[in-house]
Amino acid sequence: MVKRILTLTMLSLFSSLIITCNNNTGPISRNHTELVNLYHDWRTFQGDVFTDGIPDYSEERMKNQYNTFPLYQKRLLNFDTTGWSVPHQIDYRLVQAEMNGLKFDHEVIQPWKRFPGFYNTVWDYQSDTPAHEGTSHHGLIELWQYDYPLSSTNGEKMAKALSAVPPFLLQAKENLTGNARDLWRGGIRKMKSQSNALKKLDEKTKDTSAELTVAIQEAKKATDDFIEWLEMMLPLKDGPSGIGKDNYNWYIKNVHFVPYTWKEIETMMRRELARSQSSLILEEHRNRNLPKLKPMASKREFDRRMNAAVTEYIKLLDENDIVTVEDYFDLAIRERIGEYSPKQPREFFSEVNYHDPMIMRTHSYHWIDLALMREKPHSSPIRSNPLLYNIWDNRSEGLATAMEEMMMHAGLFDNHPRSRELFHILTAQRAARALGDLYMHANEWDIDQAVQFTSKWTPRNWLREDGNTVIGEQFLYLQQPYYGTTYLTGKILIEWLLAERAMQLGDKFTMKGFMDEINAVGLIPATLMHWEMTGNPDFLDGHMDR
Repeated sequence: MVKRILTLTMLSLFSSLIITCNNNTGPISRNHTELVNLYHDWRTFQGDVFTDGIPDYSEERMKNQYNTFPLYQKRLLNFDTTGWSVPHQIDYRLVQAEMNGLKFDHEVIQPWKRFPGFYNTVWDYQSDTPAHEGTSHHGLIELWQYDYPLSSTNGEKMAKALSAVPPFLLQAKENLTGNARDLWRGGIRKMKSQSNALKKLDEKTKDTSAELTVAIQEAKKATDDFIEWLEMMLPLKDGPSGIGKDNYNWYIKNVHFVPYTWKEIETMMRRELARSQSSLILEEHRNRNLPKLKPMASKREFDRRMNAAVTEYIKLLDENDIVTVEDYFDLAIRERIGEYSPKQPREFFSEVNYHDPMIMRTHSYHWIDLALMREKPHSSPIRSNPLLYNIWDNRSEGLATAMEEMMMHAGLFDNHPRSRELFHILTAQRAARALGDLYMHANEWDIDQAVQFTSKWTPRNWLREDGNTVIGEQFLYLQQPYYGTTYLTGKILIEWLLAERAMQLGDKFTMKGFMDEINAVGLIPATLMHWEMTGNPDFLDGHMDR
């Protein structure tokens, strides 16, 4: 159980301290360049968790990090941003948010104590977001970044990295003193995925070197031993896993700059659930005389329709002046098509994809985001790297989700009338799972109740309780508060931005200009994006332009 639960009063005090400049903390700085220097020092400090090449989240090391952290807070307090440009003021807020995130990690979330999945090191896939969804440690091994078959140099590099897994998992048994039962269950699931990844890696690299083979097998043995220990300890875990409403409210306001409260988000998500369900019923009635969508049934059909969907999507973006289309947009989405699988029953997003691949291509704006980050990094170093603590979530997930509906209104589905039904199914699923996020963190539901509710309220029984998607998503939202709501809260915030920007510019407004502005400001919280694009900071507190 979390030993130090922050009260709303304590957190509010910290928030006021970190925003208010204190003349007693040292010389005042008014230079953005010095803020960038602080940012680099801060990032070095935040990632300095290694002892002899092994990530170290021991009680002593974490206590030292927590006790040293105020030095960086004080340096941030010494900035006077009076007269700074809006982009520079936003950079200040981003550094502030990351510091708030570390403090919250230490005082509330404590993943190194509460979540065994935090010790997952081996990742065999790239996330479609700027960094991995949820909490993860420093020192990850990203298998997808390697070219196969491995060169001798990369084989040695991978073997060395994998040699840290056994001692790291031994350390984990000492560190994991929490009593969060559902997080513990999720951790077992996460570590099983590491075991499977190592098994596949062993088969894939068996001819590389004896050294690598030994390193893989020892890492897998240590992982399997760790899983066995977790399962042995599970019956002793009986505590809640949620952080509570007060902590939730502080976290989303001061780390993710969300202008809403837990209660307000609950209301919005219930409204979105009802709206999507009723809209689906009406859409089905409208289409009742049309042939039903049939899922793709062969590799040939899959390859043809998936590639055609990418072509059609990029063409719509370009010819309808939705956004300035760069040459690499097409490839960024096309290379993520994946492979056909006849396996059934399918997971939720595969069901959507196989019935019509177009709608998930719009959500694949994620890959355009990543391509832009790579090809056109923001001029500010503070924005050119993925923000810590998933602070990018309501912008990244919110825009990808918003693109589905915006492209529907822009005409993308005019030749796919029954595909509009898929949009409403997706919205219902996201609203239902968002409520799971909220009620789990309020400690009103356990994860089983969240799974049952989300499955029940997702149409057509496509989100099966016994599938991997629903349980995996709810475990993610339990370890990363607010993430489950970002798809729709971010979409709502971006819709407000679209409305206000169009009102500001009047006849000068263009959709292409709007989307280009979004791409230019970087992957930052939607409310900060709103401030930079409109000049109006009121949305940070949930107020419209008055």
